[in-house]
Amino acid sequence: MRILIVEDEQALADALARGLRREGMAVDVAYDGDSGSEKASVTRYDVVVLDRDLPGRSGDDLCAEMAGGVTRVIMLTASGTLRDKVAGLALGADDYLAKPFDFPELVARIRALGRRATPATPPVLEAAGVVLDPSKRTVVRDGGVVDLTRKEFGVLEVLLAAGGAVVSSEELLERVWDENADPFTTTVRVTVMTLRKKLGEPGIIDTVVGSGYRVRTDTHVTV
Repeated sequence: MRILIVEDEQALADALARGLRREGMAVDVAYDGDSGSEKASVTRYDVVVLDRDLPGRSGDDLCAEMAGGVTRVIMLTASGTLRDKVAGLALGADDYLAKPFDFPELVARIRALGRRATPATPPVLEAAGVVLDPSKRTVVRDGGVVDLTRKEFGVLEVLLAAGGAVVSSEELLERVWDENADPFTTTVRVTVMTLRKKLGEPGIIDTVVGSGYRVRTDTHVTV
């Protein structure tokens, strides 16, 4: 998932970003409302973690701006009374978590919001004997565990979620990496190459020349 953190406490924002990256998410950070608005206007984020009290453009204004779109918003704020929560949800927030909070709970809420994206992402993805569980961060092929790096896992997750549709290198770069990624790098191609090796034969990832990559069979939900 691609995440935007809009939080003016820089130490907290950076700590959250590090933690979420360890969970395999691509994370951008904005330390004020104006920067957050600018980033959200040019990048499609799955989830925005949003503080209400921000310098510049307020968190409330940002939330109202994004309400009704494909991006899900979780407000993360010290304003934790019932009245505050009701007001935040009324602005269009999809979830509301008061500070202080437990990091595992934040991760769980972000993943839950990601599953409510448009279209919704299934809880478990499967194709050609490969089973990927985003919440457990596991990949299994034909009963054997496949050990992937965070980026390899992210690429496979995006490709499986596409259900056989072609995903361009540019989209993979946007969904799996972050704003610091070099758009001219070969990192996507190299990551797909190592991913193929780890998944083994028969291969399930095809290269569509001039377009991108796709998995060979449609994915479905495992329950």
